[in-house]
Amino acid sequence: MNRASKSLLCAAAGLSLLSAAGCAAGEDSESADAAEAPASPSASQSAAPSPAATADASASGAYADGEYSGTGSYIPPSGTSEDVDVTLRLENNVVTELEVKTSQKNPTSKQYQREFTSNVQEQVVGKNIDELDVHKVAGSSLTSEGFNRALDAIRPVAGS
Repeated sequence: MNRASKSLLCAAAGLSLLSAAGCAAGEDSESADAAEAPASPSASQSAAPSPAATADASASGAYADGEYSGTGSYIPPSGTSEDVDVTLRLENNVVTELEVKTSQKNPTSKQYQREFTSNVQEQVVGKNIDELDVHKVAGSSLTSEGFNRALDAIRPVAGS
């Protein structure tokens, strides 16, 4: 390898390192949330109708009216599994009430989860449960994934 080739290779390697370092240094917590890893296959999902759902099981369409709860999980960059607990009330397949609680195990996740729970109502209440697929809410993309997994756990239980 001649001297010019070596110099060119060194310059290319140096630029690559600078480019990678610049991307990492400019990353803020908002982009870190967007880059969170998906939940592992062992993420727990559960849904069970509340006593109100059992008592008020007048079916209207595909789902029985009532109150349902489910949990969805996701794995943020911290590597600690986070849970999203969803309780909702269905009437004629439409979500009429919604309560969302999160595990808030990691300080960065806690911030995004708080923003998510404060802003998700407007995207869910008043909508048909089959039309729900919540995406990034108030900068939180992975809390949305956990929320959608909780909905996926609730749907078969609420089905009539």
